[in-house]
Amino acid sequence: MKPLRIYLLSLLLLFPVLMNASDDLWGRTGHRTVGVIADNYLKGRTKRAIARLLNHTSLALVSTYADEIKSDDRYDRFYTWHYINMPLESTYESSDKNPEGDMVTGINYCISVIKDDTASMDDKAFYLKLLIHLIGDLHQPMHVALEEDLGGNDFKVQWHYKASNLHRVWDSEMIETYGMSYSELAKNANTLSKTEVKAIQEGSIIDWVNETHQLTKQVYASVEPNQNLRYAYSYRYFDTVRQQLQIAGIRLAKVLNDLF
Repeated sequence: MKPLRIYLLSLLLLFPVLMNASDDLWGRTGHRTVGVIADNYLKGRTKRAIARLLNHTSLALVSTYADEIKSDDRYDRFYTWHYINMPLESTYESSDKNPEGDMVTGINYCISVIKDDTASMDDKAFYLKLLIHLIGDLHQPMHVALEEDLGGNDFKVQWHYKASNLHRVWDSEMIETYGMSYSELAKNANTLSKTEVKAIQEGSIIDWVNETHQLTKQVYASVEPNQNLRYAYSYRYFDTVRQQLQIAGIRLAKVLNDLF
């Protein structure tokens, strides 16, 4: 078989994989955006410490690691760390907690390992990768959503006439339809003053969860089941997506600066 035919065949074989990968692309593009934005707010000592742990790998690259390991059943115990289920009128403090753990317990565990002087470098690196991802998840409103529809995964809608769900629209489809790469999204984040950045970084992990949950209520109120969402929906809400990515990056930097 000639080289060109081999190359074309390999593309055809890979194409279904690429198509399936787009289902969880926030998704990849969103998380990488958060990583790049966070890097812009890291102190020098923090960058040096992270570089040692991650062997000079970027925050953007490792930001998707926690999703990638979902395909390995050895890591099933971390699955519940990606979300929090709570009623719309509840707060994290008043809601029933998942006995298997949730995003808050996951983030706190990651922080405890990274701060533990007796933990191995491999363990610190592993939990640092998870932490980077989980801070991103915390700011996606459908990761702090209802148990009955699996965080919007069972809230069926259409996206430009194609079957989708509310979680996927907010996780990836608005971002991918906009058509910017993660580096472009990070570069075009809003310019903020030091006072604005400081205000964003105030509060605890639980405060941030409750803040995101207020947005979750707005998201549920924004659609009807089976509604066909198109450009008008992006026009109304994509600025919110961009804002959440920026807030997540700024707060991730705060968490990492405090750790290192």
